[in-house]
Amino acid sequence: MPDWTELRADFPILDQNVHGKPLVYFDNAATSQKPRAVIDALVHYYEHDNANVHRGIHELSNRATAAYEGARARAAKFINARSADEIVFTRGTTEGINLVANAWGTKNLKSGDVILLTEMEHHSNLVPWQLLAQRTGAKLAYVPVTGDEGLLDLGKLDSLLTNQVKLFAMVHISNSMGTVNPVQELCARARKLGVTTLVDGAQSAGHMPVDVQSIGCDFFAFSSHKICGPTGVGVLWGRQELPDAMPPYPGGGEMILSVEYQKTEFTKAPHRFEAGTPDISGPIGLHAAMDYLDAIGRENIFKHDQELAHHAYEKLAALKDIRLFGPKTGRAGLVSFLLKDVHAHDVVTLADQAGVALRGGHHCTQPLMHRLGVESTVRASFYFYNTKAEVDRFVEVVQEIQRFFAQ
Repeated sequence: MPDWTELRADFPILDQNVHGKPLVYFDNAATSQKPRAVIDALVHYYEHDNANVHRGIHELSNRATAAYEGARARAAKFINARSADEIVFTRGTTEGINLVANAWGTKNLKSGDVILLTEMEHHSNLVPWQLLAQRTGAKLAYVPVTGDEGLLDLGKLDSLLTNQVKLFAMVHISNSMGTVNPVQELCARARKLGVTTLVDGAQSAGHMPVDVQSIGCDFFAFSSHKICGPTGVGVLWGRQELPDAMPPYPGGGEMILSVEYQKTEFTKAPHRFEAGTPDISGPIGLHAAMDYLDAIGRENIFKHDQELAHHAYEKLAALKDIRLFGPKTGRAGLVSFLLKDVHAHDVVTLADQAGVALRGGHHCTQPLMHRLGVESTVRASFYFYNTKAEVDRFVEVVQEIQRFFAQ
């Protein structure tokens, strides 16, 4: 196993005090911290290779292009895509899903078709489909969640996954419940009916091994900033034949073969979907992040995540007047909870004063919160640079908050 304490030293931001207390960063589901290797990769690009890609024939442009396209090949390897041509760089998971909704969805969906989602979807895998349904006349259906335990009620799937369903979009790991969904099984069942599938991998790609061919999905999207890479860049993978058949989105330079005043011929995927000057440094930093994570081993990271989550869940479950959300076993690296008669934002504010960074709110899963009868929860989310000692400190802070409000 890796030396987790030694790896922690790779993250300069963690070595600081907040409000006079050592920082405990438990907001990793929102964004992860960046190791020195990623920071150095960004600095090197800007100090040595900064130039626009694809369009120049001078040395700096050649080096920038090689680094940018090298990151595409690395992303393909990271999720076991068949080809780098299946990788489209986006601004993040949200833009990747919007791209599919606009380019694939507008072409393939019509009035009366059904888009199947789950009740635990992040807004980024819900709102784009609502907009698409409004444009096309398609309908939305949802696989229900089994209450606070946060599992999908798969007993209802047969009645929902029908011949009217044209797309089944699902989250791999819930960002608010910690549920690890059986996406391979869900995609296999959809494939038998000819249903196109999309997996939101924002919370999974950097935390566990991901093999899109094994999962059997048609689209898979994830974000750089949640896997130790820079913000503002993401990856959309699409099974080769699907992006090649999709109309371009958006339009502009770089994604063309030729332009005349009345018509344009477009290049093939992936460049068809990367109009304009891209975020060049982002994929370069993402490349460094993917190298870093795979050197640790994502199977090791997932085991470490689960150990921290189990430890946190057990310690929190021993407290009085607490409501826990998500599966009791097999959860990913986060815990969500509410304290009786204490607003989530008050918990997060007081925890911050103790140096513990949590997240309070609906976590961009507002329909799920309403389904559970709450407005918000407190979320502690972990990564491989976190420790059991930090979990213990976090639970102590929660107890201090309970005592404060009991006065």
